[in-house]
Amino acid sequence: MYEQIYAFDNLLQAWQKARRGKRKLREVLRFELDLEGNLIALQNELMWDQYTPGAYRYFTVLLPKPRQIASLPFRDRVLQHAINNIIEPIWEARFIPTSFACRPGRGTHACADKVQGFLRSVQQTHGRVYVLKADIAKFFASIHRPTILKLLERHISCPRTLALIRRIVYADGIDTEFGIPIGNLTSQLMANIYLHQLDIEAKHTLGVKFYARYMDDFCIVHHDKQYLHAVRAHLEDWLHDNLLLRTNHKTQVFPVAAKNGSALDFVGYRLYTTHRLLRRDSIKRIKTSLRRLCALYAAGRIDLDKVRPVVHSWIAHASQANTLGLRRKILASAAFVRRSETEAPASALQP
Repeated sequence: MYEQIYAFDNLLQAWQKARRGKRKLREVLRFELDLEGNLIALQNELMWDQYTPGAYRYFTVLLPKPRQIASLPFRDRVLQHAINNIIEPIWEARFIPTSFACRPGRGTHACADKVQGFLRSVQQTHGRVYVLKADIAKFFASIHRPTILKLLERHISCPRTLALIRRIVYADGIDTEFGIPIGNLTSQLMANIYLHQLDIEAKHTLGVKFYARYMDDFCIVHHDKQYLHAVRAHLEDWLHDNLLLRTNHKTQVFPVAAKNGSALDFVGYRLYTTHRLLRRDSIKRIKTSLRRLCALYAAGRIDLDKVRPVVHSWIAHASQANTLGLRRKILASAAFVRRSETEAPASALQP
């Protein structure tokens, strides 16, 4: 397995993945000035077990909530793609179908479709719907490093590969057994492997039928409120005893009603049995972003080619909900016009 990781073709493929969406960044361009030489140098370090991760760069993102992100140099991100190329298929074949985060062919839209299908199925069969919605408290910071390494050892028998992964897990130099960096590509896979154990407990041990997870958020749909309270108690005890995790204060059991009743707030949408809407904070964020982009465009600091990706992304997300009128209203309010221009405002995109 280790030889597969440092194979030149795998490193080349990893570079292609690592540069997506980042081709104009200075560190990416610098790496590509001598692409073959840099990949061979990385390959030699791996072959002779001399690879050492670079220094982390820490920064904070504020949306959707404040989080500290740890970013390694580009060459280290290339290596992490190379590792994932080889080890991800091992677990991809084992993950349950209703785990949706950071997996090929899945995502928030597929997750929302599946969960809304759960809601409709229970409503049609029983006439009432209850949901257990749970969120792991400080998930990435609470992952127990020795435990995740033991989980990896169950399906990886290559000592050099395990040693390499361990080097990455402890690359931050912090003397603690808890926490893996949010920004690492390998962290996303390890987080899924960690909570795959929860998936197994819910689906196989408890036999839960309507269960879905998106990274550290999961929900269970059922017609019996008391059943969900019992499942919640069991899973919270199991998480604490086996993974040293706990759910946060937002975890609750509640009814989902049609029309203007309670909705399931999950993967960016408010889900009802009959329809879905955007989360209010999503609407607020796009309004704020458009105001900022309009001001930058008016001052001549950006062109429309910087605006369109933002609008495209939001439209793609919003169009998965019942939002045609909302999209028209929000986009109509965004006038992109230079301060020196007298002609009609430029239109960024149609809804």
